[in-house]
Amino acid sequence: MCGHLSVNIKYQQNEKHFNYTTPKSFLEFMKLYGNLLGKKRTELTQKMERLENGLQKLQTTASQVEDLKAKLAVQEVELWQRNTDIEALLDKIGQQTDKLNQERAVADEEEQKVAAIQAEVTKQQQETEEDLAKAEPALQAANAALNTLNRLNLTELRTFPNPPAIVTNVSAAVLVLLSPQGRIPKDRSWKASKMVMSKVDDFLQALVNFDKEHIPEATVRCVRDEHLSDPEFNPEFVRQKSSAAAGLCAWVINIIRFHEIFVFCEVEMKRMCLAQANADLAEAAEKLEVIRKKLAELDSSLETLTTAFEKATSEKLRFQEEVNRTNKTIELANRLVKGLESENVRWAHSVAQYHEQEETLSGDVLLTAAFISYAGSFSKKYRKELLDNLWMPFLRSQKIPILMTDGLDPVLMLTDDAMVAQWNNEGLPGDKMSTQNATILTNCERWPLLIDPQLQGIKWIKSRYGNNLKVISLGQRGYVDVIEQAVVAGDTVLIENLEETIDPVIDPLLGRHTIKKGSCIKVGDKECFFHPGFRLILHTKLANPHYKPEIQAQTTLINFTVTRDGLEDQLLAQVVNQERPDLEHLKSELTKQQNMFKIELKLLEDELLTRLSAADSNFLGDNVLVEKLETTKHTAAEIEMKVLEAKVNEVMINEAREHYRPVAVRASLLYFIMNDLNKINAMYQFSLKAFNVVFHKAVAMAEAAEDVKSRVNILIDCVTYSTFNYISRGLFERDKLTFTAQLAFQLLLMSKEINVRELDFLLRFNIEHSYVSPLEFLSNSAWSAIKVMSFTDEFRGLDRDIEGSPKRWKKMVESECPEKEKFPQEWKGKSSLQKLIMMRALRPDRMTYALRNFVEEKLGVKYTEGRKTEFAKSFRESGPASPVFFILSPGVDPLKDVESLGGKLGFTIDLGKLHNVSLGQGQEAVAEVAMEKAAKEGHWVILQNIHLVGRWLGSLEKLLERCCEGSHPDYRVFMSAEPASTPQEHIIPQGILENAIKITNEPPTGMLANLHAALDNFDQDILDQCSREQEFKTILFSLCYFHACVAERRKFGPQGWNRKYPFNTGDLTISVNVLYNYLEANAQVPWEDLRYLFGEIMYGGHITDDWDRRLCRTYLEEYMQPNQFDRKLALAPGFVVPSNLDYQGYHDFIDEMLPHESPVHYGLHPNAEIEFLTVTSDNLFHTLLELQSPDAVMGEGASQTLEEKVKTILDEVLEKLPEEYNMSDITSKTAERSPYILVCFQECERMNTLIFEIRRSLKELDLGLKGELAISSEMEKLQTALFFDNVPDTWTKLAYPSTYSLAIWYNDVLQRCKELDSWTQDLSLPSVVWLSGLFNPQSFLTAVMQSLARKNEWPLDKVNLTVDVTKKFKEEFNQPAREGAYVYGLYMEGARWDTQAGVITEARLKELTPSMPVISVRAVPNDRQETRNIYECPLYKTKIRGPTYVWTFSLKTRERPAKWVLAGVALLLSV
Repeated sequence: MCGHLSVNIKYQQNEKHFNYTTPKSFLEFMKLYGNLLGKKRTELTQKMERLENGLQKLQTTASQVEDLKAKLAVQEVELWQRNTDIEALLDKIGQQTDKLNQERAVADEEEQKVAAIQAEVTKQQQETEEDLAKAEPALQAANAALNTLNRLNLTELRTFPNPPAIVTNVSAAVLVLLSPQGRIPKDRSWKASKMVMSKVDDFLQALVNFDKEHIPEATVRCVRDEHLSDPEFNPEFVRQKSSAAAGLCAWVINIIRFHEIFVFCEVEMKRMCLAQANADLAEAAEKLEVIRKKLAELDSSLETLTTAFEKATSEKLRFQEEVNRTNKTIELANRLVKGLESENVRWAHSVAQYHEQEETLSGDVLLTAAFISYAGSFSKKYRKELLDNLWMPFLRSQKIPILMTDGLDPVLMLTDDAMVAQWNNEGLPGDKMSTQNATILTNCERWPLLIDPQLQGIKWIKSRYGNNLKVISLGQRGYVDVIEQAVVAGDTVLIENLEETIDPVIDPLLGRHTIKKGSCIKVGDKECFFHPGFRLILHTKLANPHYKPEIQAQTTLINFTVTRDGLEDQLLAQVVNQERPDLEHLKSELTKQQNMFKIELKLLEDELLTRLSAADSNFLGDNVLVEKLETTKHTAAEIEMKVLEAKVNEVMINEAREHYRPVAVRASLLYFIMNDLNKINAMYQFSLKAFNVVFHKAVAMAEAAEDVKSRVNILIDCVTYSTFNYISRGLFERDKLTFTAQLAFQLLLMSKEINVRELDFLLRFNIEHSYVSPLEFLSNSAWSAIKVMSFTDEFRGLDRDIEGSPKRWKKMVESECPEKEKFPQEWKGKSSLQKLIMMRALRPDRMTYALRNFVEEKLGVKYTEGRKTEFAKSFRESGPASPVFFILSPGVDPLKDVESLGGKLGFTIDLGKLHNVSLGQGQEAVAEVAMEKAAKEGHWVILQNIHLVGRWLGSLEKLLERCCEGSHPDYRVFMSAEPASTPQEHIIPQGILENAIKITNEPPTGMLANLHAALDNFDQDILDQCSREQEFKTILFSLCYFHACVAERRKFGPQGWNRKYPFNTGDLTISVNVLYNYLEANAQVPWEDLRYLFGEIMYGGHITDDWDRRLCRTYLEEYMQPNQFDRKLALAPGFVVPSNLDYQGYHDFIDEMLPHESPVHYGLHPNAEIEFLTVTSDNLFHTLLELQSPDAVMGEGASQTLEEKVKTILDEVLEKLPEEYNMSDITSKTAERSPYILVCFQECERMNTLIFEIRRSLKELDLGLKGELAISSEMEKLQTALFFDNVPDTWTKLAYPSTYSLAIWYNDVLQRCKELDSWTQDLSLPSVVWLSGLFNPQSFLTAVMQSLARKNEWPLDKVNLTVDVTKKFKEEFNQPAREGAYVYGLYMEGARWDTQAGVITEARLKELTPSMPVISVRAVPNDRQETRNIYECPLYKTKIRGPTYVWTFSLKTRERPAKWVLAGVALLLSV
C-alpha cells in the first residue's frame, strides 16, 4: 500500500493526476485476489489435465503400434495362402473355358450349315409354290369344266349316234389323254369313245383323278397337234352341239394348258430337290441338338467354378482390406505419433511449466490482482515503476519470500495472443498500454471507469459489444429506465462523458449495494432484480479528472490516455495510408490475417486436445478422429507456414513503412507538446480528433518529392508547421514564444542535439545571489550567475575571462541588442544553448529576443514571424462539429469579423440567418432555441461571453454535441469567453474547448499600433461633425494618445498599473461623444469637467486603486491642456499634438512623426522596459520549466530521483532552520512595553509560527518519503514546491509577500532571524532598523508615530510621518536616532535618489532598483508637514506593488511630481 501511495504522490506531482487508495480499494483487491486465484487454479488444473490426457493418449498410441505390427504379420501369411488357392482355381477355370470355346466353335460351324440348308429349302419351296400358283388357274378351269359334266349329260352325249365332227374330235382328244402310259390309241372313233364313256361313273372318276402332272409328252403333242389345232375345238362352239362335249372340250384345253405350265417350270424337278433338301435339314438339326446339349453341360460346370472363384476372390479382398486397414492404422498411428511429436514436446514442456506455475501461482495472481486493482489509473511509466521497483522487490523481501515468476507480465496471466489479436481486430490500438487497459477492463472486479480523452477506449468498447451495448449519458431523458432494464436483463451499460461528480441515483449501483441477500438492488426509487450478468462501464473524456476517493474506491480507474508510442503507431498508419495506401492496406490485411491466424491456431490446438481427450481408449481404429487430428495438424502447419510467410511480408512492409516513421514520431511529439499547453492556460485544450484532421491535411498538402527520403523531410516540415499554425492562432501573444521555445527544445532533445542538464540549468537558473560584482557593468546577480556557471565543465574559466578582458565584455553587455553580438574570445564557439545560458546571466532582459533568435536558428524564420491568420481562412476549417471559439482579450471585439464575413456569405441578422445571443440574464433558453433552429436550417449562432453562465456550460456542451449530429452543413456556432485569471476559476468544459477552433484576438502592441487602432474607431465624418473643428480634433487626438497610453502601459506590469484594468474601445468612443456634446454646449473648453468625466468616470470607472487613479488623473492633466491648440504640447519627446488635419492625415502624421517605440512614450524610464522584459523572460522560463516533465527535467543523466532531490532540499532547510524564540524568556527581559518592544514581540511570534510550520511540514513530508506516513495532498503540494524551487503556499500564508524563489527566500528568512536575534538580545532599538526584514513594517512605522506622539503629547490622529533621506549608509550609524528611527533596506524603482542634492532624479540606465541611503523616519504634527516640491511616493513590500502597499513617504523633488507619477516611481522593501 505504501509503495503504491508514493507512486500516487509522484503521479500527482509530476502529472497533476489525483489517485486515491482507500481501505475499500484494499478490500476489493483482496476479493479480486480470492476470485482470481480460484479461477486461475481451476484453469490451470483443467489445462494440465487436458495436456496430460493428450500426452497419455500419444503414449498409448505408440505402444499400440507394436501389437498392430504382430497382428499384421499373421494376416499377411493367411492372405498369401488364399492367394495360392485362388490361383489354382483360376487354372482350372482356364482349361474348362478353352474346352468350352472349342465346342462352341464346332457348334457355330454346324449352326451355319443348318442355316444355309434352311435357306435353300425355303427358296426352293417358294419357287415351287410360285410355279404351282401359275398353273393353278388352268387346273381350276379344268375342274370347273368337270363340274359341268354329270351322269345325265354324259349319258346324253353317249347317246349320240353320229355326233358332229367336232364332238368326235373332242372325245378323241379325251381318249388320247386317258390312254395309259402315253400309248396313243389308234382307234379314236366315236365308237371307241362311247365305249370309254359307257361306264359313266368310272369315266367321270377317271377324269377327276387324272394325273395331270405326269402326262406323257407324246400324248400332249398328239392332243395339241391333232385335236387342239382344229379351230372349232372351242368350248363355246362345242356347247352348241352338246353341253357335255363342251365341258369335255374345256377340260382338255385346260389340262393341256396346266401341263404346259407345270412342265415349263420344272415343278416336279423342284419338288424332288425340295424333298432332298428337307431331308438334309432334318439331319443337320439333329446333329446341332447333340452339340448344344454338350455346350449346356460345359456351361453349368464353368458356372460352378466361377462362383467358387468369386467367393474366394471376395474373401481375399476382405482379407486384403483387413491387412490394409491394419497397415493404415499403423501408418496413421505412426503419423499421429510423428505428427504430434512437436506437440508431444511442447505439451510435456507446458505441463512442466504448469507444475512450476502451481508453485508460483499465489504470488503471480497476487501481483496480477494488484495490477488490475491499482495500476489502471497510472500512465505507462508509473505502472512499470509500481511493478518492477515497488511490488516485486517488496514481495521478494518478505521474511518468507513470496514465490513469483521472474519478470512476470500480469497481462500474460490473463490473456493470450489470440485474445489480444481479437481485441486488435475490434479496434483496440496495438500498443502495450492499450492491451494492459483492455486486460484490466475485462478482469476487474469493480466497475471500470475509463479516462479516455482521445475516445480510443470507447471506440473499442462500442465495437466490441456492438448492438448489445446500452449507451447512455447521465442526465439524458429516461437514462434511469435504461439502467433499470439492463440490470434486470443482464445487459452491459456504458455511461459516457461523465463529469467529476456522479449522480447519487446510481450510487447503490456503483457500490453494488444489493439487498435481499444479494438478489436485488435499488435503481432510482425502484428495487430491481440484480442479474449476475449485468456489467457497468463508466467513461469520461476529461483528460485529468479528479474523482473523490469514494468514487475511486467503487470503480477501477483505467487510464486510456493515448501514449507516445501508441499514438506514433496510429499516426504512422495514417501517414502510410495517405502516402502508400497499397502498403497500409496490405499491412492492415496482414495484421488482421495474423490476428485471425493466432485465433485459429489457438482454436485448432484446443480442438486437438479436446478430440484427443474425448477419444476412446482404442481410438486408432477411429479413422475419422485420426484424420481429423491430422487435418487439424495439417491446417495448423499450413497456418504456421502462412504466419512465417506473412512475417516475411510483414518485415518487407514494415521496412517500407519505417521510412515514414520519423513523420509519425514528430507528429506524436507535437501532439504531446500541444496536449501540455493546458498547463499554461486551461483554455488551451486540443483533442486528438482535431489534431488528426490537421495532420491529415498537412500530409495531403505537402509538396511531392522524387524519393521517399526527401518526401519524408517535406512531410515532417509540413506537419510541424501546420500544427504550429493551428495551435498558435489560439494562443495569446505572451504564450506563443513559450510554445515555439518548447517545440524547439523538445525537437532538439529528441534529436539529441542539446543536453538535458544544460537545458535544466537554463530553465531553473538556480543562482544564490551571494557574490559581489567586481565590474561596474555587471550587477551582483549577473556576477553570481557567472560564478556559479564557472563551477561547471562547460563554463570553466568564464569568470576569469570576463575579469581579464572587461572592455570587450562590457561592449557586448551594454550593447542595445546583445543577442545579435558575438561573444568575445573562444566563447563565440559555444553551442547555441550554452550561449543562451550566458546571455541569461549577463542580460536576462534580452532573453525573449535571444530565445526568439534561437528558435529562428533551429526551426526557421517562419516559426517566429507573428503573422495573423485571417478569419476567413480559419472559418474554412470550421464545420457543424467544429465551432469557432474566440478567447477574449480586453479591448477587442472579434465578433466584428464574424459579422463582416457573414455579410459576405449571406448570413446576417436581417436575413434571419444569424442569431447573436449575449449570455447572462437568463439568455440560456434563447440560445438553446437559436441553436436548435440553426442546426435544422443551416444558420449561424453567436454565443457571446459564455463564461458568464458557468452552470449552463454542461448543458451547452451536450447541446453542441446533439445539434451537430445530422445538422445542416451550413450550421456554425461562434462562441466567445474571457479566460479565467487563475486555473481554479476556469469553468469552460474541456469538451467545448478541445473540438473548437480557438482564436485569440489581442489588442495591438506598441504605441504605433495602439494609436492607429484608437484612431480606427473613427472616420472623416466623425472628425467633421463638430462645429468647433480644431478643438474637437485636437482633443480627440490627445484622447487617442491617452487611450493608447493607458492600454499599452499594462505590459509594464505593476510599474505600469498596480492592478490590471480592462480598458476598451468603448471607453474611448463614449469619451469622444461626451467631448462632442460638451464642446457643442459650451463656449469655452470645460477642461476640468472633461478631465473629471474621462479620468474618474469613463476610464476611472474601471480603476480600483488610488495610486492608479492618481496616475490616470495625471495623464489627463498632462495631455489635455489649452496650449495644445497651438502645437506646443508634446505628448512624447518630439511628438507634438498635430494641428487641424483630415482623417488620413492623422494616420500619416503618426507614421511619420511618432518616435521609435520606447517606455518614454508612456512617461516611464527606459529601465521600465528592462524590468518588464526581465520579468517576462523569467516567467517564460518558469513556464517552460513547468512544461518539462519532471523526469525530463531530472534528465536521463541525473543521478537523483525526484524524491532524492526533494529529500536533499528538505534536509538542507531543516539543518539551517533556527530554533523558535522562547517568548517567556524574551518577555521577561524587561517590564517595559513600549511600541517598539511590542513590535519586536509581534515579529518574534510571527517568526515562531513560520518556523514551527516549516519544521512541522518538512518533518511530516520526511516521514511520508520514508513511507512511514500516508502522503496527503498538502504533503504533495509541499514536495512539488520544493522540487520546482517555489515557496510552499502554507509557508507563504504565514510569512510575508515575496517574489523570491525558495533558495533566496529561505536565505532571506535566515537573515531576518539574525536581525531579530540581535534585537531580542537587550530589546533596545537597533541603531538602524532593517525595515524590509519585518513581517509587518506598518506596525513599526506606526510605533514611530506612537512613541513620538506620546513623548510630545500630540494627539495621534493629528500626527503624520515625515522622512528625511540621509546621505549615509547603514554601516556609518552606531546608535539609534534621538527622535523616531533610522531605517534601511529600501530601493527606488522608476528613478533614483540623488544623495548629494537630496532629491529624486532620473534613474541611470540599467540600474533598475538602486538602494536608498538610510532614511530617518519621524512624526510631526500635520500642520508642520512640508508640501512644496514634494512627491508623494508610495512604499510597497515587493515589486508586485498593489496589495503590498505599506506607507506613503513624501520625497523632495526639483522636477514636477507629475513626472514621477507617470514614471511609476515607488519605494520597495525587497527586489
